[in-house]
Amino acid sequence: MSQTGRDKRQGAVKQITSHSNPIVKEIKGLVAQRKHRSQSGLFVAEGLKLATDAIEAGWDVRYLALGPEARENPVAQKTAATAKARGALILEVSTAVMSAMTRKDNPQMVVGVYGQRILTAKDIDASASILWVALDRVRDPGNLGTIIRTVDAIGGSGVMLVGDCTDPFAVETVRATMGSLFHVPLARMSKEEFKSLAGKWPGTVAATHLKGSVDYRTPDYADPVLLVMGNEQKGLEDDMAAACPTLIRIPQAGQADSLNLAVATGVALYEIRRKHLEL
Repeated sequence: MSQTGRDKRQGAVKQITSHSNPIVKEIKGLVAQRKHRSQSGLFVAEGLKLATDAIEAGWDVRYLALGPEARENPVAQKTAATAKARGALILEVSTAVMSAMTRKDNPQMVVGVYGQRILTAKDIDASASILWVALDRVRDPGNLGTIIRTVDAIGGSGVMLVGDCTDPFAVETVRATMGSLFHVPLARMSKEEFKSLAGKWPGTVAATHLKGSVDYRTPDYADPVLLVMGNEQKGLEDDMAAACPTLIRIPQAGQADSLNLAVATGVALYEIRRKHLEL
């Protein structure tokens, strides 16, 4: 939703006690179904920290549900007041209703519904970037969420989702980002769009690949860096690898045949940004 559209909404407070309330059903649908999230352009994030992160980052808040504990919490009250002033509907619900919305026996005391933000390949300005991570067909929500969180930690510019990737706005992914979703731009694109972007990239384009002959610690990574990572099971497809001038590998000494995708991405990211990070 646009800023103008958001500003036209009038914030309000509504008490909900029934599991069959239409808003409760809507939130349950957002939690359970990717199709519902895609059609509505909304998603759910659980927890007070994520709610405050979203507010501070200026995201569109559609609903903010507060359980009994939250209504006694000063930080939650302040967050709700800000959200209401920006046009959000504040829902005062029981613990039972909160459990019904989130499908959890021990729900968070705050649950928010937010408008999605997703870029296209045309929106990416490489010249104004530091480092992007491109993920080829990432499947695991936990991996994607952890990678988004790590990109945030190293001061990266964003994450590209190439091809058929897991939903970045699924509850599991959002939870794994620990709030970094609200600070790290995401872009979705086809394989062909990625190849075109990589071909014009002004800095280093490096991909981890089984055929890589370059130790990941060796290159002089020139900004902006585009780090390309493959699918968890099949790795990076050969045509994607062909679009990357530098193919790197992370050495291993034990019996494991590969590293977890999020771990490998984190190892590479910290090496790439090593000279730029200080305590």
